[in-house]
Amino acid sequence: MKILVINGPNLNLLGVREPSVYGSRTLDDINKSINAFAKTLSAECDFFQSNSEGEIVSKIHTVLSDYDGCVINAGAYTHYSYAIRDAIAAVEKPVIEVHMSNVHSREEFRHKSVISAVCKGVIAGFGENSYILAVKALCDLK
Repeated sequence: MKILVINGPNLNLLGVREPSVYGSRTLDDINKSINAFAKTLSAECDFFQSNSEGEIVSKIHTVLSDYDGCVINAGAYTHYSYAIRDAIAAVEKPVIEVHMSNVHSREEFRHKSVISAVCKGVIAGFGENSYILAVKALCDLK
């Protein structure tokens, strides 16, 4: 199983950005934990982070030919990027939407996701474990 893990805008600031919401671990720390867990399931993960919507769309396109599935934390793009939504729909492979925080207990604008409808599932509110749960879910689908 080969999985692409995509992180969107501002997630490169994990460990610095709002530690009371997102914790104190960096994105690199979290990616290492995801990778170690994936190996226990005989899965392989590649990681990509961008603050640019177009770069994320282009990377999603690679799921079509290079991956069995994808985990995506689209950050703020979750709430309004129809381009990312359409890219997910186009690849026709399982994609799990992930959020570290419980977006439904936060500001109203975070309650709506335009990508959820084209994702296989949504995992939110478990901190970095949201990614671990998503990798497990993708492996269980195989």
